[in-house]
Amino acid sequence: MTKEELMQAVAGKVKPGDIASKAALNRVFNAVFDVIAEDLIAGNNVNIPGFGSFKVKERAERKAHNLQTGEEIIVPASKAAVFKPSSALKNAVK
Repeated sequence: MTKEELMQAVAGKVKPGDIASKAALNRVFNAVFDVIAEDLIAGNNVNIPGFGSFKVKERAERKAHNLQTGEEIIVPASKAAVFKPSSALKNAVK
């Protein structure tokens, strides 16, 4: 599902007068995504009850192999945003 499809699905679930326009809905979506990203950048977790949680996971430095040359390389430590679905969402998907 694309962002556009998601916005159309949400617009179909709300009352016609609740969202003035497609542009207003787009601003709301952008604001939600921006707030989630800003919180993750600040090192905070974002928990949405019944849906799941977003957090930043630190990955340690590790050894790997270049598949083309066979040379051993070091992959530097990094951070990644991860999503963990709630048990309610997991059960709904099953």
